[in-house]
Amino acid sequence: MKAVFLAAVLCGLILPQAHAEIRILASPGGEVGPFLDLFERVRASGERVVIDGPCLSACTLVLSMVPNNRICVTRRAILGFHAARSVDRRGRMYVEPEASELVLEAYPSAVRGWIRSRGGLTSRLLLLRGRELAAIYPSCR
Repeated sequence: MKAVFLAAVLCGLILPQAHAEIRILASPGGEVGPFLDLFERVRASGERVVIDGPCLSACTLVLSMVPNNRICVTRRAILGFHAARSVDRRGRMYVEPEASELVLEAYPSAVRGWIRSRGGLTSRLLLLRGRELAAIYPSCR
């Protein structure tokens, strides 16, 4: 459990003592593995996820792993999507088209449609926020 808490702190997530909700305040993303582990635990916990700031890159996997009815957004929420990337032996980053398609297919249909309407997952960061985001996810109460 210490590892999950540490991962949550490093990702900009706040785990309140009451464990009623998980609040994402600011997450730049990072390696996919730790996010998958963390969000699997969140899904199993039954807790609600409040997106209350930037949730970028691998952080957006929360949308694939936690049921939609347990996710809400605040006016500060921003979701940032891009193609899956890897690093080669020389430290150069490159796009992974097959992995990008798998990630895209895992997102809820409304998010997938929004991404596709903007050209799909590419190396360019797509930002979903404001009214467009509020049309997909409910406001937190």
